[in-house]
Amino acid sequence: MVFSSLPFLFGYLPLTLLAYFITPLRWRNAVLLVVSLIFYGWGEPVYITIMFLSILIDYTHGILVEKYRDNDKKARRFVAQSVIFNLLLLGFFKYGTFLADNLYLLTGIQIPESVQLLGLTIPLRNVSLPIGISFYTFQTMSYTIDVYRKDAPVQRNIVDFGAFVTMFPQLIAGPIVQYKTVAAELVRRVHSSENFALGARRFCVGLAKKVLLANAIGALWEDCLAAQGAGELTVLGGWMGLFAFGFQIYFDFSGYSDMAIGLGRIFGFRFNENFDYPYLAASVTEFWRRWHMSLTTWFREYLYIPLGGNRGGTAKTLRNIFIVWFCTGFWHGASWNFILWGLYFAVWLVLEKYVFRSVLARTPGWIKHTYTILVVFVGWGIFAMEDLSVCGGYLRACFGSAPLWRAADLYALHSYAVTFLALILASTTLGRRGWQRLPRRAAAVATPVLMLASLLLCTAYLVDGSYNPFLYFRF
Repeated sequence: MVFSSLPFLFGYLPLTLLAYFITPLRWRNAVLLVVSLIFYGWGEPVYITIMFLSILIDYTHGILVEKYRDNDKKARRFVAQSVIFNLLLLGFFKYGTFLADNLYLLTGIQIPESVQLLGLTIPLRNVSLPIGISFYTFQTMSYTIDVYRKDAPVQRNIVDFGAFVTMFPQLIAGPIVQYKTVAAELVRRVHSSENFALGARRFCVGLAKKVLLANAIGALWEDCLAAQGAGELTVLGGWMGLFAFGFQIYFDFSGYSDMAIGLGRIFGFRFNENFDYPYLAASVTEFWRRWHMSLTTWFREYLYIPLGGNRGGTAKTLRNIFIVWFCTGFWHGASWNFILWGLYFAVWLVLEKYVFRSVLARTPGWIKHTYTILVVFVGWGIFAMEDLSVCGGYLRACFGSAPLWRAADLYALHSYAVTFLALILASTTLGRRGWQRLPRRAAAVATPVLMLASLLLCTAYLVDGSYNPFLYFRF
């Protein structure tokens, strides 16, 4: 189940809100845990057991870390056990087949499809990926680390901890919520009409971004990819496709993050922001300060800084940057294109840090912005195409190995011109600044009207259309 679906909007969500708000305050975490498990188990009930195991392991290890705080060796051992468990869990389900296939290519050793253990058949390859495992394993892993660092209090109520892990607003696609940022709200949070209204407004904004913008441009990307497969891709068509995918993934993921943040606010939680108008960035470095901020924060706090960060000289800093971006790419998927995508950005970040810094400082803003957009959108091409031969052919076409355009490209450009204009404007702060200039009374009147209009338009689109992918669902 995803937020931009009719069963969620008109079935699950109203019933969940009703059950939550008629329940006494002291039982609301229990209700949140139950409804979140129902949400998660809607499509994959078998993997609820994996989530229960993750909750139990990290809950008990958090307590053990706290218990042996005065014995640093033991405390570190329990932190290590928690981290290893989460990485093994993620590795088995997400990377097992990828590692097995590459082991076979390198050594000729064939990993069997399954093994028999105690009368059970345990699959070793082509295991279906539990939804959201990349997100909730990172969240629970950071919990024990933060308890060890004394950055977060230990949670002794397993229901409250389970509510944190399974919280449906951010369960399957983030933002990655660190326990320390919501620890106090798990115990005591504010439920108010103001929070509800602000959360509902944010949810409607995110829903409109996902359904009316991301879905509207996604079909163009698929058409361009199909043209590549048919040998009909042109330079113009290639770049239209890259921009289509770049806008689709931004409004798809940022829209989902808006919906998650809005739902969290309705339930009394304040999740950190995940996007800050990344396409306004004037460098690749700035782009990654604005894009998927919860993930970049996680890698900075739990990998880059522990590795030494930028301390210890240039060689170690370079090593740390490449390790972090290798992991960032690999986190997104078990495929070489994701690894290449991560290393691609590592190279650009290193160039900006050590080679281009003085040049960028003297470069006009519009040139820096253009350079950043080109680098980022070429990167989206690498991200989008798992088959590296297809990716290579597509990017070669973009850079001149194909005809400049064909009639179908001009027709597509004309057909999507208004959509592209809307996407560009929505990627800027123009709308927000315009809204902030409205008189308070006008904004108060316009808010419910726009919310209702967006909900009706999105509903009409979902009823009428069948194209409603969610790109980050597979992570």
